Amino acid sequence: MTNTTMKAVVSNKYGGPEVLSYTEIARPNPKDNEVLIQIKATSVTAASIFMRSGKPYFARLFTGLSKPKITIQGTDLAGEIIAIGKNVQHYKIGDKVMASTDLDCGAYAEYICLAEDAIIVQQPHNMTAAEATGMIDGATTALSFFRDNIQLKKGQKVLINGASGSIGTAAIQLAKYFGTEVTAVCSSKNEALVRSLGADFMIDYTKEDFTHLNTPYDVIFDTVGKLSYSKSKKALSKNGVFLTPVLLIRSLFHMLFGSLFGRKKLKFAATGLRPEALRKRDLLFLKNLIEDGKLKTVIDRKYTLNEIQAAHRYVEKGHKVGNVVVTF
Repeated sequence: MTNTTMKAVVSNKYGGPEVLSYTEIARPNPKDNEVLIQIKATSVTAASIFMRSGKPYFARLFTGLSKPKITIQGTDLAGEIIAIGKNVQHYKIGDKVMASTDLDCGAYAEYICLAEDAIIVQQPHNMTAAEATGMIDGATTALSFFRDNIQLKKGQKVLINGASGSIGTAAIQLAKYFGTEVTAVCSSKNEALVRSLGADFMIDYTKEDFTHLNTPYDVIFDTVGKLSYSKSKKALSKNGVFLTPVLLIRSLFHMLFGSLFGRKKLKFAATGLRPEALRKRDLLFLKNLIEDGKLKTVIDRKYTLNEIQAAHRYVEKGHKVGNVVVTF
């Protein structure tokens, strides 16, 4: 394939949404073991904001100390394979796929080359590209916590904070799939949504504090990293677990000393840093759930690639419901 051009969003420094530049660059060509995907949709997640802003600063250990190591960001995508390398065996031209690139990024572009054994699976037949890419980040994060970090069990009581966000909306559905009782914490305007996803109870955080309700939970999943573990642990059952995908300095203290001296635990996981084999396994598991009608995507807003700055500004406000998707 001759080397032509493509539209992409490039950022050469950390900062606000204004560092994202919509431009034209060379289109990649697949190596012998790679597939070339024409991207149909990507998403803007909390991870996207961290990678663009370079904050919290310790994250730069992975993304680049003074400037981004990867200039084309974006970690989730869905699209169609339009070319394959000569050694590719498991995919063919025309396959619709979804993929996660994590720290390798590259999804803010019209095309991307990925190795055949990367985190790629067939797109669910009952989802659009926008729906598929919107599912990846939140659902893989929630699944990893529930299945690998704590082995969620039928009959347990689970409280999900930030229940209307991308992780939260997926977490409600997955927690119900595992047979638990779910309490969703969000604003009352999203009550109908979280109940439609399976939440048994709903708490409006603007009116009530769940730590004052004398209800013990086996699991508290703070999907947005806003809760205090010290305050929340009184709402945990005797052997309860507090889960967070956001690592704070104070969390390290509680993780260390809680694991040594207490029954109640705080657990953090960087789900995007797990081995590729595990992440691909999770994506396949989610694909099957989707095709069985047990998991659906909640999309708040859609933007086009040249509107990427606006998409980042909206996500950065912290009030999105479900997912923000960029379509091509």
